[in-house]
Amino acid sequence: MILIACVDGRNGMAFNRRRQSRDRAVRADLLAEIGERPLWVNAATARQFAPEEQTRLRVDPAFLEQAGPGEPCFVEDRSVAPFAGRAEQVILYRWDRAYPADLFWDLPLEGWTLARREEFPGFSHKLITKEVYIP
Repeated sequence: MILIACVDGRNGMAFNRRRQSRDRAVRADLLAEIGERPLWVNAATARQFAPEEQTRLRVDPAFLEQAGPGEPCFVEDRSVAPFAGRAEQVILYRWDRAYPADLFWDLPLEGWTLARREEFPGFSHKLITKEVYIP
């Protein structure tokens, strides 16, 4: 599976069971990055996508368990460490600031190779950095 997440400057993902932030430029880039493949998400994440994008989503509370090889999963509110053995690629969108957080990206990237880094302006953030890692 391909794990995709948004993290802040301290690898924070969520606070009080809610995503720290969201950005429509990230959603557009994410959908372009995955091409025609469906995107696995949970119901809370699905709500941030526009109605015309909903057909691209596979919504399931156990989406990380359901996703198969090569299938992208957008994770906002849970640990990814238990799925480390199934991860084929990691895509992190990094915000240019730090927020309060009580859930952090918990998959160590030591041993992974940073294959690509891109920066682009976000809608709600001045700068977003996309990092693509491969094993």
